[in-house]
Amino acid sequence: MCLNTGYPCNCLTDGNPCEQCRMTAKDRETEEAHLSNNINASGQAACEPEQNISSSGVARERVRNWGWMLSGIICVNVLILGCALVSGSAYNNINISASDLQVFLIILLLLTSIWMIYYAIYMGRKENAIMYKDGHAGPVWLRGGLVIFGLLGIIMDIFKIASYVGYLHCDSAVKVAFPVVQLVFILVQTYFMWIHAKDCAQIQKNITRCGLMLTLSTNLVLWMTVVTEESIHQTTIPDYPSNVTKLSGRSLYIQKASYGSDKCKCSHSSCSIFKEAYYYLYPFNIEYSLFASAMAYVMWKNVGRVAEEHVHHNIKFRLKDVFLGPVAGVLLVVAGLTTFIVYEMEMKKDDDDDDNKDKALMMHFVMNIVTVTLMSVSTVIGCAIYKVDHRDHVSEKNPTRNLDVGLLVGASLGQFIISYFTIVAMVGTGAKGYLDRLNLAWAILMVIQLGLQNFFIIEGLHREPFHEVDPVTVVANPYVLQPSKELNSLDGPDMDTKPSPVLTEHSVHGHPTEHRHKLSWKRRVLKEVCAFLLLANIILWIMPAFGARPQFDHSTETEFYKFNMWAAVVNVGLPFGIFYRMHSVASLFEVFLTS
Repeated sequence: MCLNTGYPCNCLTDGNPCEQCRMTAKDRETEEAHLSNNINASGQAACEPEQNISSSGVARERVRNWGWMLSGIICVNVLILGCALVSGSAYNNINISASDLQVFLIILLLLTSIWMIYYAIYMGRKENAIMYKDGHAGPVWLRGGLVIFGLLGIIMDIFKIASYVGYLHCDSAVKVAFPVVQLVFILVQTYFMWIHAKDCAQIQKNITRCGLMLTLSTNLVLWMTVVTEESIHQTTIPDYPSNVTKLSGRSLYIQKASYGSDKCKCSHSSCSIFKEAYYYLYPFNIEYSLFASAMAYVMWKNVGRVAEEHVHHNIKFRLKDVFLGPVAGVLLVVAGLTTFIVYEMEMKKDDDDDDNKDKALMMHFVMNIVTVTLMSVSTVIGCAIYKVDHRDHVSEKNPTRNLDVGLLVGASLGQFIISYFTIVAMVGTGAKGYLDRLNLAWAILMVIQLGLQNFFIIEGLHREPFHEVDPVTVVANPYVLQPSKELNSLDGPDMDTKPSPVLTEHSVHGHPTEHRHKLSWKRRVLKEVCAFLLLANIILWIMPAFGARPQFDHSTETEFYKFNMWAAVVNVGLPFGIFYRMHSVASLFEVFLTS
């Protein structure tokens, strides 16, 4: 083919290109080289923004990791220091007084309150400070529970102030200042959590992470302090060595909780009344600290998070078509409260009638065995429903759900530890008496119930909510003729004015009852199970939280493990077991809403 299209020649047939063909080929090579250079230059220019983007992403990742690491270091140091002070102040032979611990707590409470006030003011004045919110974090029922526990904690602090004022003439003023500062802290934190629990902070990320870790560690130190006080007063070894199993911890606590020595006497006559009052409010203060810790952790995980766009299900709390579960649960709570009150009154008597105390202890064991047995049976029914339930599992990332599962499994370990230690002690001693056999049965059933309930709750939390599906409604035109009469009515004079009587009856008047949403049998069974388990967990929380200690009222474990070892096991495991029951209530309520 000749390259010179303007003047064709015979250069290719001769094998020797002419001058014009050589010039044309050279021009084409120059043009191709120039085009190649332009492509390379544009490619390099396009790569530079990508390199800049990737380098900026790496820088942001380093800053985020630095913030997480710094906030984690703050949390660990505060927790370890607080744990050391709490442990040291728990024993009289260590030269750390309650006032020293309270000074440390006052500093923590003030720093945390100042940060929360700063965060609320700064975010309120900054325009578009919170652009994303986590729809799953801080649901209204969780924040409502925090408010209720906070109000009860404020009442407890008021009772403490009224009681400790009577010791100002002979004791440190720090013991009055601490409940005052704690009262202010509860007010500030409750407002902070109610307003900002869903925030996904995008500005001042490192400061926010550090502040939230400080909040988390402060609440955990407060929790450790209250739990340690509760454990010590329940397991103090009496002075008389003849009988180490019948502890006088409950009566001894009333003196120990005064934060004053025996030489310091109250200046007014109402001290004992206030001490009795705030003693029964301690469980609510414990739960308040744990609720606030969980919410602070979720906020910390959400710092810098861009919330994904997804449809939030409109879930409402309704007891419609649910009857058997709530009724059975209420009856169980009433029966549990009755037996618990009788048991506590009998155990607090000063007489030495062991026969009556053994009967009260037997009644307490039987009540707990019946409760965990019914819970296990209902949980098996709920797990069976999951097998025939074809709802999809939740696939999106959710820090709140991950925290719920982690706390559920972790807190259940406390009750697992106590149950297995009890099983070993009962089997090792041969379970000779009827109390030993009841205690062994209770421990075995407790292990089964914990495993089943954990599976039921975790599976329920990972299921998508049930979707209300409207029945397919065919809206027919009443003026369209029936097919069977179509040919015969074409010639009729009232063709356009006579509606079909059959279609008019079903389409114009209709049946409004067909549009009512009725619970399917699977949904109804799941709601019944959730309602019953929720109420059953409430009574299992009430009994140990308000002073039931069958672990010490029954002597077999104390004799088998010796007092110091058994007291350590119970003091470590029981606070987690109490929290497990309250956390199960919150998780079961969420499963109830999505069922």
